Amino acid sequence: MPDKALASPPFGKLTNEQLVDAAQRGDAGAISELVARSHVRVRRFAHMLCSTPEDAEEATQEALIILYRKIGTLRVAAALGSWMFQVTRRECIRRSKIALRVHAPRTECEPSAEEVVIARLELERIASSIAQLEPEQRAVLVLRDVHGLSGAATAERLGVSRAAMKSRLHRAREHFRSQLAANW
Repeated sequence: MPDKALASPPFGKLTNEQLVDAAQRGDAGAISELVARSHVRVRRFAHMLCSTPEDAEEATQEALIILYRKIGTLRVAAALGSWMFQVTRRECIRRSKIALRVHAPRTECEPSAEEVVIARLELERIASSIAQLEPEQRAVLVLRDVHGLSGAATAERLGVSRAAMKSRLHRAREHFRSQLAANW
């Protein structure tokens, strides 16, 4: 029978940092536990950013696959949450760009190279400004202004009163405007 002092603790008692360390050493159980712990938060974040529920589900799966495959590239174990949100955000943006290309009406003339660069810079500027918002502000802004949910639906999705949602939305829009101006 193995010595109890040498037996590893159940994964549920380990911190995320300890799990990252174990996963980077090749512990399959640790990586499975990290994926399980991350799933709910990544999925919630993807649903806030992606334009459709289907894209959100696919972005969630892709982010978790990247976690599984690239956990060894994470330099600081404590940065797991930030890293996962960045991976998810990039995947949602990638899926939005694909959707725009697929659903864009065909015109007789293609946009000039200058128009393409300006549009890309504007999209990056907007995405960067949204990404710099606090999570509560980003969530309410994306649900209301990007996804177009009603005030009641947004408040319900966030689990807050309608008055709290309006207050958060006002602050989010103010901060977004200032971030957008600063990124210009």
